[in-house]
Amino acid sequence: MSGRQDAFGPARAEESESGYVITTCGSALRSLVGALPARHAEPVLMYVEGAAGTGKSHLLQELADLPGTPDPARRWWRCGTDGGPPDEPSAPQKPEKPEEPENPEEPEKPEEPEKANEHRPEETGHRPGPTLWLVDDVHRAGEDELRRLRRMLEGLGPGSAAVVTYRPEELAVPGLPLGGPPIAYPAGLTVLRNRLAPWDEECVRRAAAGALDESSCTAEAVTRLYERTAGVPRVVVDLLAMVREQWPAFTGTAAEVDAAGVPPRLAELVLSRTHALAPEDRPVVWAAAVLDGPAGRDELIAVSGLGAAAGDRALLRALQSAALTELDEGRYGFAVPLAASAVRATVPGPVRQDLHRRTANALGRRQPVDWAAVADHHRAAGDGHRWLRAVERAAEAAEASGRHEQAITLLERTLARPGLPPQARARLAPLLARNAVTGLRSDQTVEVLAQIVQDAALPQAVRGELRLDLGLMLCNQMGRFAEGWRVLEIAAAELHEVRSPLAVRAMAALVSPNWPGVSLDVHRGWLIRAEAAAEESGDDAMRTAVLANHVGLAMSWADPEVWDLLERLRVKSADPACARQAARGLCNAADSAVWLGFHGRVGDLLAEGRELSVRTGAPYTEHSAMATRLLQEWWTGRWLGLDKRCEDFVAATADMPFIASDAYVVRGLLAVAQGDWGEARSWLSQQGTFATEKLPVPLGAAAAGAVIRLMLARQDVDDAAERARAAWKVVADKGVWPWAAELAPWAVEALARAGDGATARTMVRNFSQGLGPGDAPAARAALVWSRAVLTETEALAQERRDGLLEAARLYEEAAAAYGELPRPYSQALTTEGAARCVLAADTGDTADGADTAGGVEAAAAADAADATASPAGKTAKAGKAGKATGSVSPDRKTGGEAVPAPDEAATTAALAELESCARRFTDLGAVWDAARARALLRTRQPARKGRPPGRPSHADQLSPREEEVAQLAVAGLTNREIAATLHLSPRTVEQHIAGAMRKTGALSRRDLAHRLGGAP
Repeated sequence: MSGRQDAFGPARAEESESGYVITTCGSALRSLVGALPARHAEPVLMYVEGAAGTGKSHLLQELADLPGTPDPARRWWRCGTDGGPPDEPSAPQKPEKPEEPENPEEPEKPEEPEKANEHRPEETGHRPGPTLWLVDDVHRAGEDELRRLRRMLEGLGPGSAAVVTYRPEELAVPGLPLGGPPIAYPAGLTVLRNRLAPWDEECVRRAAAGALDESSCTAEAVTRLYERTAGVPRVVVDLLAMVREQWPAFTGTAAEVDAAGVPPRLAELVLSRTHALAPEDRPVVWAAAVLDGPAGRDELIAVSGLGAAAGDRALLRALQSAALTELDEGRYGFAVPLAASAVRATVPGPVRQDLHRRTANALGRRQPVDWAAVADHHRAAGDGHRWLRAVERAAEAAEASGRHEQAITLLERTLARPGLPPQARARLAPLLARNAVTGLRSDQTVEVLAQIVQDAALPQAVRGELRLDLGLMLCNQMGRFAEGWRVLEIAAAELHEVRSPLAVRAMAALVSPNWPGVSLDVHRGWLIRAEAAAEESGDDAMRTAVLANHVGLAMSWADPEVWDLLERLRVKSADPACARQAARGLCNAADSAVWLGFHGRVGDLLAEGRELSVRTGAPYTEHSAMATRLLQEWWTGRWLGLDKRCEDFVAATADMPFIASDAYVVRGLLAVAQGDWGEARSWLSQQGTFATEKLPVPLGAAAAGAVIRLMLARQDVDDAAERARAAWKVVADKGVWPWAAELAPWAVEALARAGDGATARTMVRNFSQGLGPGDAPAARAALVWSRAVLTETEALAQERRDGLLEAARLYEEAAAAYGELPRPYSQALTTEGAARCVLAADTGDTADGADTAGGVEAAAAADAADATASPAGKTAKAGKAGKATGSVSPDRKTGGEAVPAPDEAATTAALAELESCARRFTDLGAVWDAARARALLRTRQPARKGRPPGRPSHADQLSPREEEVAQLAVAGLTNREIAATLHLSPRTVEQHIAGAMRKTGALSRRDLAHRLGGAP
């Protein structure tokens, strides 16, 4: 009877002392064990078929070793081993009671003592007791061995079973494991047939995960392993062993999998099958090896060079010998694709060249034509002219379908070959540059083009075009602004001399203002030249390119006319070149709108720009839009999962990390707010890929502002001031003052706290004058914030209560402006500043006359932690001092005349605002900010009425203060940094951490993170 097909399911690879071996998964063994008969039940015969390497022998071994299976003695029979007797039983057992021989006329012979456990096949029908026969590789058995095996199977008694494995492709009679004629099965015998299938890709992944390091077990490597091995377990395991031994160490690329070679076992198998064919039949196997994929009969025969009749005979014989297999209906090739490499290597060179030439011709008749494959075969055939033409057509086809990476790889490999004719280089190099500017990988391309542009034999127009694309890549994709700017200037001159419309494109590129080191006025000068050249050229695509960069320049400095320019850019065009330039302009406008604070307009601009990018095949522009969306989500408070989105973006653009600069900075800003300061410095420094000063100016300013903020939190005031001066100079030299928005408040604070108030005031004045009448809401809010910081710092230094109240008013104004944008995090920070200043100015007692809860301890702690070095710390100290004395501070500005403290309503409102800030910080995930706000709040909140005197007891539960300290500790803050944040002494922090570790059972700060359930 027929059995269950594919009942065994997938297998897996396990490590042993000698390497990796193949084992099947539990479902396969359960299928076999479930079919075994009970002790007195009718016998069972199970055929197990599987191609070479699918794990048949391992399956039998697992069955032999499996505990808990029925009692029959297990006996091995390995076919093709000189016809000798089967192996000794793995667990010989004596029957409880001798059974009567099945043939009464031929009594059982007594066993010889020295051969008690050895049984000849012809005696197997008379073996007493249930027996499990494990018969391996029946396809190797000769006629005599098959006869004895048949007799054993025909004589299986009650409780006995046999599992017979074979390769179906090597049977002497296809479909008949035991040959013909059909075996005379006993009437009570159950016959089942099962097939071992290759692994699927998930099984290959599991095998690779067991054999390789986590970093090298990439999806790319797993997919390539699966494709080249067809999931045959033995080949997978052998190839993994070869990959693992590679030097340099395997990193997980498909190219490295290909370079590993062919496992010896597979090579010997396929070459022995090929050699078994008659010499006149082998060309059809060679043809399959060169085609390297499923091919139809006519194609195989045409490539082999055999005639129709001879080719048909050769193909039939190749299939009969299992040298080839039918992969799909009417499609033939190797069962394991990797085998083709082994066969190709044995084909004589001249014959192989002829095969490649015929293969190129055959592939050229397929539709659609795979021009990259055609090019490879022309090259292997030694036909250089046809190879280069095919490369060009392959690259053009890839570019037209948006497969820029494929085009880049092909062209780089071609242009790197020595001896390439100059005319071919002149055709292919611009094609490479064009794809690289649009695509997502350019590191190697930059080096290739940098060498090519030195070729004096190139026509000047071609050299200028290459310089243009090289300059764009250096600036936009490599972050090498100074070098790229020089190359673009030379390109503009070269192209202008030959009156190429591309001169306009080069000039337009020099209009783009994001790069550091060039002033806004220089960009404006290039805009005038580019607009004039565009009109002169009459080229619509060039006009659109200039308009796109005009929009970017105008929006950078908040030109009120920019929105009218933007409407002109949105005009639909059927020309793909115009549409691609419009897409770039719209995405750049969205980026500028984010920095200016026009968050309500960003969504539409991004949607339009991305739609055009996708439609015109511009992945670089598309990814730039994705990076802008990360900035938008940061500022508008959509932080849930934002850290993961940033990390995914960085991983996806690993080949060109500069495009992920936005993601690096956003991830760093999140880490600052979350209190993960070690991670923050790493991300803000682009993890070593690019220096902050080489970033686009607005992004570099934002990163510098965050780094300065970290330095101030760590009391590194002098270093913070030095960093502020350097970062401010970059923005001032550029002259695009809206880009100072994310730097200004922190730079002003750093200089004011370092005692350089004059420079801080100059910064605020220059920031205000630089903004002029431009429409830059985010920058205007930041200007008010900067004034508030400066006013607060000076008021604290001069002990001026009216200054604190003025600072509070400015903070409130900034918070309202950020609320309009909206930027909830900046709004919460400035609201906190306003509350802080009001509380500092309030020196009166609380309404019930009680001291602030914990106020004395907090005041002492602030002194011990030197928390007064920050505006927040100084404000807290000033407020606490007033509480302790109950005095009214003199106002130096009014010559010592007392200034009234805020009334009770104002103080109550400030406390409510501070509570609201703590909640908003918590909702956003800003752990550090929330802890700081709650700490300041506790210094001013009265004790709850009705609470028993003394400290509350929390037994084995963490107190609120312990939990706050523990969260900041596991985030990476030092005791001193926690003390400064929470207005505690380092000693108190140390005690809280010890208490938290004792209550949670943590053994270290790292262990404390796990005990807290993944605290940040």
